[in-house]
Amino acid sequence: MAQPLTEPVALGPADAGELLTLQRAAYVTEARLHDDVGLPPLRQTLEELLAELEDPACQAWGVRESGRLVAGVRVHRVDAGTAEVGRLVVAPDRQGNGLGTALLSWAEDHVPSTVTTVRLFTGERSTANLRLYHRLGYRETGRVPAGDYALVYLAKRR
Repeated sequence: MAQPLTEPVALGPADAGELLTLQRAAYVTEARLHDDVGLPPLRQTLEELLAELEDPACQAWGVRESGRLVAGVRVHRVDAGTAEVGRLVVAPDRQGNGLGTALLSWAEDHVPSTVTTVRLFTGERSTANLRLYHRLGYRETGRVPAGDYALVYLAKRR
C-alpha cells in the first residue's frame, strides 16, 4: 500500500538540475539490473531535460521532503486520448516506501479527462517495477529487444 503522499508540486525548467541529479541516481539501479550504463535516462543532458520541461505536452511533478526532491514523474500527451508516463524516479534512499506507487497514482489522476489510455515501459529485469505496474492495472502490450534484454511496454485504460 502506498504511503500518504505529500502533495506533489509541478516541476519546471528551474527544477531541471535537481531533477536530472535525482534521475541519474535513481537509474543507477536500472543500469545494474540490465548491465547497461548507456540507458537514455543516464545519458540525458541538462539541455535535453530543459527542452522536455518546456514542452507544453509534458507535465512534470515531484515530491519534496524538507525541501529535497525525492521523487519525480513526467507525463507526455501523445494525443487527446493517450498519455505516456516517463522517468518515474525515487531517490535511492527513499525507494521501497510507496513513493513511486503514490506518485504514479497521483499523476494518473491528474492527466486531462480526455486521456483514456496511459502507457509506459520498463526493462524486463525491473521486476519490482513490473509488479508495481501490474498491481496498478497496467497490462503488457509488447516487448522490444534492447541489447541483451527487452523493453516491456504496458498500457492501462482509464
